Amino acid sequence: MHVIDKLAWIELQGGKILSTRSHGKDAYYIPGGKREPGETDRETLMREVAEELSVNLIPSSIKYIGTFQAQAHGHAPGVEVKMQCYSGRYEGTLKAAAEIAEVVWLQYADRDSVSPVDKVIFDWLQAEGLLH
Repeated sequence: MHVIDKLAWIELQGGKILSTRSHGKDAYYIPGGKREPGETDRETLMREVAEELSVNLIPSSIKYIGTFQAQAHGHAPGVEVKMQCYSGRYEGTLKAAAEIAEVVWLQYADRDSVSPVDKVIFDWLQAEGLLH
């Protein structure tokens, strides 16, 4: 089995979660991405969020939420993604940038429109009473 190492930013407001869709993709993804060599979790998360959403995470506010793993969307069976999730406050105005075509706020009813690992995260957040 091959595992893709990714970081994700969980931003919740009013029982909804911030999500994105990249150009040419058919599913929504929680913002984040892959680390570059030598990057820490925090550095990766801050870089990816700034690149994709044009906002800056406040370093002192970044908190680990959990790690989730599932089949990688659009990859061959046996390729999984391991998503280390963090929350954190941000400065600036959210807007799509780089490969991001759309920024949306999803609720639990939108679960079928997200990637497999995001479904696992949606289930956990809903069980915790954080996603409606």
